Amino acid sequence: MPRMDPNALSAIERAQMSPKALSTGIWDVVSHSISTRAKVEGFNVETGEYRVVLQGTLDLDETSKQIP
Repeated sequence: MPRMDPNALSAIERAQMSPKALSTGIWDVVSHSISTRAKVEGFNVETGEYRVVLQGTLDLDETSKQIP
């Protein structure tokens, strides 16, 4: 069984998710990845609005010993 179900990725796109729930979902994805990176695509100083893009590769190896 993979370390994380790739179909679970869609769960972090819920529009009405609380910051805590989103943080938990993102941590689950990042901690089950073999590589990750983040890019700040934008930040509005006046409104505080920001856009961050995460990119990575999930650890799908059933025999992986990597500890998240």
